[in-house]
Amino acid sequence: MPTARPEPSAEDAMGNSYRTPYGAGIVVGMQTTPRPRAVPGCAFCAIAVGHTPAAVVRAWPDALAIRPRSAGVNTGHLLVLPRVHVQDAGTDPEVTATVMRRAAELMAEHPAANIVTSKSAAATQTVFHLHAHDMPRQVGDGLPLPWTPQHTDRTTAQNGATR
Repeated sequence: MPTARPEPSAEDAMGNSYRTPYGAGIVVGMQTTPRPRAVPGCAFCAIAVGHTPAAVVRAWPDALAIRPRSAGVNTGHLLVLPRVHVQDAGTDPEVTATVMRRAAELMAEHPAANIVTSKSAAATQTVFHLHAHDMPRQVGDGLPLPWTPQHTDRTTAQNGATR
């Protein structure tokens, strides 16, 4: 019977420790593969390997939660990105599941929130390194998503039409 090894821990920007089973690599199936180096020209790879500064809110061995440089859509808006380069959520389901799990951990800290990710420019992806937007919400916050009545109301108002 194999012996259990202790789970490595990660530390966020505030010094809180988090236990994780992922260690220094990314688990793919039952194998752990080393993290690939940063893809040249990828802004999120540069952040993930520490070459570019970012406001890191939480760090795990397999992912980071950062504040968007543009300040985001609200004060709690975070981006969760893997430490490995994956182009989008459809490229590697295992890495995508890891990013979504980390985003869900953050989402659990809020009474209401959205997690949004995109695949391709046609779906509004602008940085081609997998990331999830974790956005706390509240009633009346004015943040319209394309499938909500708030979006319809905003579009109608912008077009000068009435419903």
